[in-house]
Amino acid sequence: EMGNTPSLGNIETEKFRKFMNAKEKMISGTNTTIFEKPVTIKFENVSFKYPGTEKYVLKNINLELTPYKKVALVGYNGAGKTTTLRCIATLLNPTEGSVLVDGHDTVKEADEARAKIGFLTNDIKLDPQFSVDYLFDFFGKLHKVEPDVLAQRKEEYFEYFGITEFKDKKIEELSTGMKQKAAIAVCLAHDPQIVIFDEPTSGLDIITARLVTDYLKKLRDMGKLVIISTHIMSEAEKLCDRIGIIIDGCKVCEDTLDGICRAYNTDNLEDAFFEMYKANHKEEE
Repeated sequence: EMGNTPSLGNIETEKFRKFMNAKEKMISGTNTTIFEKPVTIKFENVSFKYPGTEKYVLKNINLELTPYKKVALVGYNGAGKTTTLRCIATLLNPTEGSVLVDGHDTVKEADEARAKIGFLTNDIKLDPQFSVDYLFDFFGKLHKVEPDVLAQRKEEYFEYFGITEFKDKKIEELSTGMKQKAAIAVCLAHDPQIVIFDEPTSGLDIITARLVTDYLKKLRDMGKLVIISTHIMSEAEKLCDRIGIIIDGCKVCEDTLDGICRAYNTDNLEDAFFEMYKANHKEEE
């Protein structure tokens, strides 16, 4: 009977085979849109502090992000990365300054800005009582996606991320990795022009993480603006065209990896980050 028991190696090989098959299909055809009109994000002197507090979480951020790019916001936990993303996604309003999404002010024209964004963060959970299938349809209809387009898109995403056989299960019945994949699919239901992922590979095994990062590259190549936040330097190095460094709520650098390494006379992002940290971090009194 031992001979009939699948080995760990065989299981991993099968997962990799499915991954490669899905990757081939993802490259050969898709139900997402290639946008001709570029969509940009612009921060104009943005500062933010929570009501009733004196400490600024973001301080005078100026930043312009353009399509056909994967941008990483890098910093230690608590540096201000997630707050920056929430300001883009209209979840937080800047205390000072403005954020423009495709020219729409995220405070004055929040609905218009929000329609162009898919935002995924670990702090936003799918309702545990509903199935992936129901939630995908629900959010697609919320964004007024045509039923036939939504059905085709769901088939593509579910097959690519390996969700199909789990689509009728409740979210609470899924593994951590499957919950993350389901959340990604739902986030993309309306085919947003701007894709924002806060720690996109958190909690994922190596095969699933590769699926996610390859799909993000595909979205970038289609003209979307892809923004991720991470505190993992190697992830930013491998995945992104441009890297923004946030320390103590301030943007201290934004450049390509090569540009950052040249500026700090290093051959890797981690060493460059520590040089920036030593020069810019101030201990609280």
